[in-house]
Amino acid sequence: MPTAPQTTDELYRALQENDRRPYGRTRTVTAEELVEAAEQFAEPVPLIHALLELQEAYNYGSEPRKSPVVFARLLTLFDEQPDLFDERLRHTLFWRFKWAAHALLALPEMPLAGLRQWLTEMRDRYEKAGLGLQPYYGQAYQLAAHTGEDTDLAYELWAGRARTEFSDCEACEICGRALYHLAAGDDERALSIWEPVLTGKESCQEEPARSISHALLPLLRTDRADRARELHLTGYRACRRNPSMSAEVGGHLEFCALTGNEARGLELLAENRNLFDDVDSPLDLLGFLTGVEVLLQRVELLGHGELPAAGYAGRTWTVAGLRAEVAGRADDLAARFDARNGTTAHTDRRRARLDRAPLLDALELTLRTRGLDDVAPAPAAAPAARATAAVPETLPELIVRARESDEQGHPDAVACWARLRTLAAAPDYSHPDDPAVGPLAQLRADLLADEAGQAGEKDEFDAAVALYEAAASLYDEAGAPGHAGLARACALLPAGQIPTERADGAEARAAALTAAHAALVRLHEEAPGLAPYQEARILRLRATALGLRLQTSRREEHIAPVFAEVDLLLAFATRHDIAGQVSGALMLRASTYALSGDLPAAVAELDALLDRLKAHGPAWHLPRTLGLRGRVQLGLKDARAAHADLTESLRLAADWPADTIDTARLHGELAEVCMRLGSPDEALRHLTRSAELELRHGSRTDAFCAYGNAARLSLDLGRVEDCIALLDSLLAEPDVTAGALDDRLVAQLRLTRARALHAGEDLKVATAEFAALAAESAGWDDDPGSHAMIAAETAVLLAETGEFGRAREAANQALAAHARAPRYEQLSNCLRELARLQAEQQGSEGLADALAFLADAGRIADEARAAEYKARGRALDSALAYEHGRVNAYAGEYETSLAALDRALTLLGEPGPDEDQAGEWAECVRLAAAVEGIYLKRPAPALTRLGGAVSRLTALGHTEETKPLTSLAARLRDED
Repeated sequence: MPTAPQTTDELYRALQENDRRPYGRTRTVTAEELVEAAEQFAEPVPLIHALLELQEAYNYGSEPRKSPVVFARLLTLFDEQPDLFDERLRHTLFWRFKWAAHALLALPEMPLAGLRQWLTEMRDRYEKAGLGLQPYYGQAYQLAAHTGEDTDLAYELWAGRARTEFSDCEACEICGRALYHLAAGDDERALSIWEPVLTGKESCQEEPARSISHALLPLLRTDRADRARELHLTGYRACRRNPSMSAEVGGHLEFCALTGNEARGLELLAENRNLFDDVDSPLDLLGFLTGVEVLLQRVELLGHGELPAAGYAGRTWTVAGLRAEVAGRADDLAARFDARNGTTAHTDRRRARLDRAPLLDALELTLRTRGLDDVAPAPAAAPAARATAAVPETLPELIVRARESDEQGHPDAVACWARLRTLAAAPDYSHPDDPAVGPLAQLRADLLADEAGQAGEKDEFDAAVALYEAAASLYDEAGAPGHAGLARACALLPAGQIPTERADGAEARAAALTAAHAALVRLHEEAPGLAPYQEARILRLRATALGLRLQTSRREEHIAPVFAEVDLLLAFATRHDIAGQVSGALMLRASTYALSGDLPAAVAELDALLDRLKAHGPAWHLPRTLGLRGRVQLGLKDARAAHADLTESLRLAADWPADTIDTARLHGELAEVCMRLGSPDEALRHLTRSAELELRHGSRTDAFCAYGNAARLSLDLGRVEDCIALLDSLLAEPDVTAGALDDRLVAQLRLTRARALHAGEDLKVATAEFAALAAESAGWDDDPGSHAMIAAETAVLLAETGEFGRAREAANQALAAHARAPRYEQLSNCLRELARLQAEQQGSEGLADALAFLADAGRIADEARAAEYKARGRALDSALAYEHGRVNAYAGEYETSLAALDRALTLLGEPGPDEDQAGEWAECVRLAAAVEGIYLKRPAPALTRLGGAVSRLTALGHTEETKPLTSLAARLRDED
């Protein structure tokens, strides 16, 4: 707090401001400072308010040792000066007897006799005040449930009494009743009692998050796994990183451990690492630590005790090490509670949780499903493979096999080179003295050339060039001129793809590829000692260079040269019977037809190639060829044929090592096809699979892009919690938190998350994230359009929460960015919505500001008209006129409203066959009739208006659009 309040008015304002803060250390420290400030005033009432705020901060900040001390001060003030407490303060004081009871219960150092004495104090004071005793019996039951003694009697004494105004809220009492039946082993009855809370009909500060954490396992035991999954996502988000709900976080960790989601459990544990140090409640901490131990015990049992785990600050933990530490601390806490209570209840409950067997082998909780093997650190050069090549045992055989496979382009080469790379890197490596394998320099050159090919596939062109050149030098040293020439030729293609600094990117890239082709032709003519397969590869490089040039330029004069090079390659490969290069040439020919726009010819070429591959091979070219035909079919708008080809491509790809076929791309293309076919759920599965494969291959940027697409699609599908859970997982990745990933990509992920939070009605968090993104994007001088859209969305969220001053500031930012990079439709939509929100919330008082927003929207509509911009959605002018009508109606300016709506109808014109336009027209008629008939008290013309509109719409077949109009007409007739 910058400065202490100097007046009671300043104190009350500071208390209100602190009340808007989330619970945690900042709010608690501020509350402590405000109590100190309140003590300086002669008037005691401000101190009462400050103490109440402090007790609330302690209660929800998981500091039970301090909460009763504050409450004792309040009781003393009440006993000494009861007249200071008005009805509201008195109600709050008696309500919080329960808070003090719960806080004392959570402290094992508080004797059992002291707990009972406090409950007696509560009963006596309630009786003296003439209050019902149901709240007292509720606390007595909580003590009995805690100790495990006389629970049934205590439950009946509480649950059998009628609720009073001082009872816990309905949601909390439902949870208490459900937990009683859960402890008795009756899952079905517990879940039935919980239903109003789990469905959101009853809620409070802690509910339904608290109930959800307890209901997860009963839901699994009663075969409601999908419901458990759904509630896990919503419930976890409500309690994560919250010290006062640490026990509930432990319940979610246990749920992950018992459903085959141990990797997600470790991820959530890392997200809640603060709870190891921030939880001051021993009872909450016991619940949290036991959940942690259930998770870690399961991970260790699965053989992953060496994995890193997030634990207590100050040292690095493994799963096994942290489990031992947690077990010791939790055992001690349970023993302390049992010693205080004179029972074994807490030790027994803890042991029951630890002994519980998994309830499901696997339950897909999020869109990003990972196993413990994905968490374990693995060498980057060892991607997962669905089919594994049989690698020869002896070193000479392995070297020979690797070279033969590489010469043929056979997928087995990948595994052979990987094995050789490992062997050759060993300190004790001894190269065989065998003429069949050649000198060590040749092997090292082979490995460099293979590494260069991998770098080129990842678009790491500079690295690829350097590696190929190094390989060529070693081949020269080994006396292998043909290999050296091929390596230098291979270096020329990535050299022609290195990004240029020239302004005209496409022209510069095309020129660079032209130069690369010319260099390849010269090298081909001059290179000595080329074997036929090496010469064929150089011809393939020549054709590829020109194919890439055509792909870059799309110029007609670049088509024929590609076909000419392909013909050379095909003739040479056919003459020398090099099957892989024959197939490659035919694939290049089909690709060239596709690039030139002749898709039917491309399909015909691919049909012939597939027939040839099925008859003569090589079989590993089938998946790639089918994938290309699938892409061409998509271009021909035959989504079903594309789906069939891409699906078959994926099926065949499973027969070969993972690096052979770009299955990540196939899944991404299948996602697009599924969207065309109206199968968004299947598309979502393909997107997430594509992202997983990209991650496994080390392509993190591509993976995060695919995950981002999946998140946006899940949001479009209404799967809000899936979207948020996926993005939370991505944004917690180490390279994201360290700032190593592209900042714009991260911003896009955060933007999608903010939109999902908004859709999930978590306005506070969503607004904070939007505001942060708006501040960051203000510095994107190269992309003012994105800043305009982010600032516009931020303005709308601020307006939804009633912060119209900040909303105006954000809108001004959006307008300034729009001036540099116009976003006509987005800004018009934003400004109209801001006007609506302000008029709706503030009525006539907000009319002037609302009209100012509409004036800005009017200027944007004028600019759009001058720029001949055509909106994708509603026309800007008619939408603006309609909003003038609605805003004025909210403000009570009904004549002005009706005139604006009539103008909107004029701009819209008569309805036609288009449903969207007819719907907009019908809504405009409806609002105009409502203003005219209800607010201006002129039902006759309003009914005439409605009757004519219904007739027009019915004649056009828009029967659905007539329903609101006929309903309004019936209302007007009834009122008349």
